Amino acid sequence: MTRTGALVFLLLGAAAAAAAAPLRAQDTATVDRGVRIGITYRPGVRPGLVILPVPAGPLDSVRAIVGRDLDFSDQFEVITLPGGDSLAPPPPPPPAAAGKNRAATGAAGLNYTLYQALGADFAVQVRAAGDSVAVVLHDVAAGAVRRTFGAVLPPPGAPGYRMAVHRLSDLVVQSALAVPGIAATRVLFVKDKHVWSVDQDGANLHLMSSATQEALSPAWSPDGRRVAYMEFNEGHGRIYVLDLATGKRSVVYGSTGRGSDFTPAFSPDGKTLAFSRATEEGTDLWTVDYRDACCLQRLTVGKFSDNLSPTYSPDGRRIAFVSTRPGLPQIYVMGADGTDQQLFAPFDYGVSGSSNAPDWSPDGLSVAFHRDVGGTLQVFVLDVRKGTVKQLTSLGRNEDPTWAPDSRHLAFVSDRAGYRQLWIIDLETGRIRPLLQQSGERLPAWSPRLPEAASATP
Repeated sequence: MTRTGALVFLLLGAAAAAAAAPLRAQDTATVDRGVRIGITYRPGVRPGLVILPVPAGPLDSVRAIVGRDLDFSDQFEVITLPGGDSLAPPPPPPPAAAGKNRAATGAAGLNYTLYQALGADFAVQVRAAGDSVAVVLHDVAAGAVRRTFGAVLPPPGAPGYRMAVHRLSDLVVQSALAVPGIAATRVLFVKDKHVWSVDQDGANLHLMSSATQEALSPAWSPDGRRVAYMEFNEGHGRIYVLDLATGKRSVVYGSTGRGSDFTPAFSPDGKTLAFSRATEEGTDLWTVDYRDACCLQRLTVGKFSDNLSPTYSPDGRRIAFVSTRPGLPQIYVMGADGTDQQLFAPFDYGVSGSSNAPDWSPDGLSVAFHRDVGGTLQVFVLDVRKGTVKQLTSLGRNEDPTWAPDSRHLAFVSDRAGYRQLWIIDLETGRIRPLLQQSGERLPAWSPRLPEAASATP
């Protein structure tokens, strides 16, 4: 096998098996949708939330999407209401009766005392408001409306419909907890040799790359307006960038196709694109000024080793990457200009297995990657400040982790259900759920929070 072929093999996560020191298992629970794994979790510390019923009709879809978004945020204890309409919001009272029972129901007409007895801190209500939809956040303890968010939604099924509802969900999270939500995000991944995109709740699946060319290693620009990926053409890989607003794609300057360019990564300011270039002489890391289409620069010179899979720190000053200089691939770090290259994720020489697919968290505190443990890949997290690593998974084969913009959720590939598919784990609660009920997904990349102009699918 040529060195180029070997590196593509490495990219796909099929590194040679090696013995590894036993590490404490973290997720040994039975696989189920929304199960919690062995991460320390104290029930009751999250605020309770109820999603109020709506009349049958067009609001059903909005309520379902908002409810799923808030549940998948893992920021709330979502309380399931009893069946029937006994707990549904009443219609607005006539003016003469508006002052009656105000202590029990509040000015908004809700029975706050009842919802508080159910354990709710917040209640979310979806209602029609003329030609728009209003999502109302009720503060149950205060017995009052905290915020009302309105939006004129596209028709159900239109390209921007679901993303518009996701943004309403994020406004609820922001108003309730003063933290940004992650509902208005998507995950790129590779399936059947093409790049696809799906909303973070597993809906709205779309093909992103060419339908006729093989593609790999997708990556998001930091503003969420562009997607980079490697596309095979005549036996070589070139880096393309897709503009989501226009649907136009272009070859990155300097990606000539003389070798195989892959694993692109944007710098946090969106100006620079780092990537791996594999030739018969080896594989090294390069950067190019993507914005000005100039300044191709080689960062590593691996005469006897390969260097690949770059990921930028959020401040743009450092790049974590994979290097084979210890023998087996391990996680290294260097300055963004290629200086001060050193081991990043510690390992036991001759004991630890190969490490690949690093991804730096948006808050800068962690780097996720997968490592071979006794012949099976598992997801690990490096604490950047302490320089320590922790094994996150143990059930099945788990690889290719990618961070959500909140730095608490990870998407990764796992065969824990019997076939390879995408899963999402919340590191704070330990909840884990499948993203797609399909098989064969690989190489996921989670988007930043998407701006409105980037929500249309090309």
